[in-house]
Amino acid sequence: MAEQIQEKSAFIAIVGRPNVGKSSLLNGMLGQKVAIVSSKPQTTRTRIMGILTQEETQLVFIDTPGLHKPRTRLGDYMVKSVSESVAGVDACLLVVEAGHKIAPAEEDLMKKFQMMGLPAILAINKIDLLEDKSILMEQISEFTRHFTFQAVVPVSAETKDGLPDLIEELKQLAMPGGHFFENDALTDQPERVLAAEIIREKLLRLLDKEVPHGVAVSVERMHEREDGSGITDLDATIYCERDTHKGIIIGKKGAMLKKVGSYAREDMERFFGCKINLQLWVKVKEDWRNREGLLKNFGFDKKDFDL
Repeated sequence: MAEQIQEKSAFIAIVGRPNVGKSSLLNGMLGQKVAIVSSKPQTTRTRIMGILTQEETQLVFIDTPGLHKPRTRLGDYMVKSVSESVAGVDACLLVVEAGHKIAPAEEDLMKKFQMMGLPAILAINKIDLLEDKSILMEQISEFTRHFTFQAVVPVSAETKDGLPDLIEELKQLAMPGGHFFENDALTDQPERVLAAEIIREKLLRLLDKEVPHGVAVSVERMHEREDGSGITDLDATIYCERDTHKGIIIGKKGAMLKKVGSYAREDMERFFGCKINLQLWVKVKEDWRNREGLLKNFGFDKKDFDL
């Protein structure tokens, strides 16, 4: 009789400062985009769950917002979500940027790992941008003086270098107890949330520095047509904080909004595997990042603001 394979799993929080490549690393390990990526910091606002199942082992990743000093109620939520993620997982993956000194936020995280007795792996990302590799050894030495990591893995989310090694190290953290999701599951996020995040990613990539963090996206309707055409109609509203921002988002003769919609539709069709008829509107909601009622409408729970 064949030996029964014992399933194992681990919940792993991906933590680190803004713009170190946490979302890119998650997408690279999954082989599919589930978290939006941008060169602008604080791209991730909510905890995106990604799921990787290889044979008997299932890794459930929580991609957290980058640790930063909050300036709005939304910022408070983002920082609190990191703390909650670390408190409810089996292990952490600390992502840092190659060639950079330890930041205060990273020191705080390592102290938290120590206090909680939480296993952690250090991923040093963007090694493809580091010309002097001797700096890498100095960086590893500096971090390991602060905390005893289960493993230290230099990686590049851009070139995929080191990702298989990182996955193998993460799998060592899994414990027996079965899988929590179907083996072919990729994320726990509802389709509407994923669609809204795809639209927001295009706004982050195409707009000026100040506008993107002042936008939210709400998918009002997502419905597959019943005529057998395989087309899904998707209506979404982009909310911004000022009339001037609305003008920038729409662009001259609607050119910018059309570009956002075109890029977003292409990504959605690849991800959802169907034709998308995307309709976008832009509305102004002044100072929405500090208004709890509006934040709740955009999917943030009120309890997340009771700091």
